[in-house]
Amino acid sequence: MTYISMLRYADIFYEMRTEHLERVEAICTEIVLDAGEIVLQENTRGDDMYIVASGAVEIQVDPGMLGLEANTEPTTIATLRKGQVFGEVVLVDRGLRSATAKVSMDGTRLLQLKRDDLIALCKQDYEFGYLLMRNIAADMAFKIRGADLMVREHLVWEAGRTTE
Repeated sequence: MTYISMLRYADIFYEMRTEHLERVEAICTEIVLDAGEIVLQENTRGDDMYIVASGAVEIQVDPGMLGLEANTEPTTIATLRKGQVFGEVVLVDRGLRSATAKVSMDGTRLLQLKRDDLIALCKQDYEFGYLLMRNIAADMAFKIRGADLMVREHLVWEAGRTTE
């Protein structure tokens, strides 16, 4: 099966030539999961990233991990669909996962990419490496801005609540 058409949907491969996508396709592994399955767990290490080929994945954070609230359920902060990427921070930083990724639709198809394989492609082809890292930086900046907006809304809400 060819994954190039799926890869074209992913923002991290924006402006990539077909030959670049063919190299990525060669290192992709497709996995199919059902609703409720965990792809990656918050506060654990990992070495792979994922692209949603079809279906949906919820990104969740657990307030209990912070020790602030006991007996809380994880909160879904985003639902990712076709072409969206998660776990990409592993390409930049081998730190702990900042969220859990949980499949929310039966038959969800993901393309899995290993960090070492992608880094090897970046070293082989500097243009590819530049485009990939530029696109990941843009994707992460978008996510940071979204998180910043959520924090600001929460602070405004809290300030309004304390003045009542």
